[in-house]
Amino acid sequence: MLSEKPKTKTNYLNILPVSRSRKEAREAYDKISKFYDFTEGIFEKKYINMALEQLYIKEGEVVLEIGFGTGNALIKMAEYVGRSGFVYGIDISPKMVEITIKKIKNRVLSDRIKLTCGDAARLPYPDKKFDVVFLSFTLELFDTPEIPEILKEVRRVLKPDGRLSIVSLSKDNGKSLFLRLYEWAHKKFPKYIDCRPIFVACSLENAGFEISYKNKAKIFLAPLEIVIGINKSGTSY
Repeated sequence: MLSEKPKTKTNYLNILPVSRSRKEAREAYDKISKFYDFTEGIFEKKYINMALEQLYIKEGEVVLEIGFGTGNALIKMAEYVGRSGFVYGIDISPKMVEITIKKIKNRVLSDRIKLTCGDAARLPYPDKKFDVVFLSFTLELFDTPEIPEILKEVRRVLKPDGRLSIVSLSKDNGKSLFLRLYEWAHKKFPKYIDCRPIFVACSLENAGFEISYKNKAKIFLAPLEIVIGINKSGTSY
């Protein structure tokens, strides 16, 4: 485990806004849902698996994935938790939910997966329910002021010492030419290039998580962070 470091304030002024509304996001993901496994899903798989390997999900644990897309990570996590565990998923897109339901329908592990169509800003789960919460290529889709609120909700539903894993585009390498070009495109076409890089580890620390794992990677030339934070016992949300 990494040694504890003093918190660093996230410079939210340096994170670009997300102007697309929830309705527009829902409609966009409904449209691409049929092709997701053959487009974004192919490129994201490697990094999702890297994050899941570091989470060490155990048999009997209760896990939540926020923004599960077409359900590939959900299925893998359901295998990890076994018959005594349970996996929940919430996604804003009804079409993504439909595809995932069809995908898991005839699998033996379908009875340990429960899906909800909803908004991560208002998680429909009780306090301290989950051992693990997982978000991959999801947190960076929220507007900048919403990120602390999402993380606050995650802390609410996580058990003390529960783990949060984030896979996200990263602004840590803010000087790279690719990053500057990507952010330019996001400003120019915000309805189509909806996500943008964020400060992942710093955002988790500011939300009260203790960082236990951090790794940098690249998807093509786009910088990523894979970060795991611990919801430390006795801290408030």
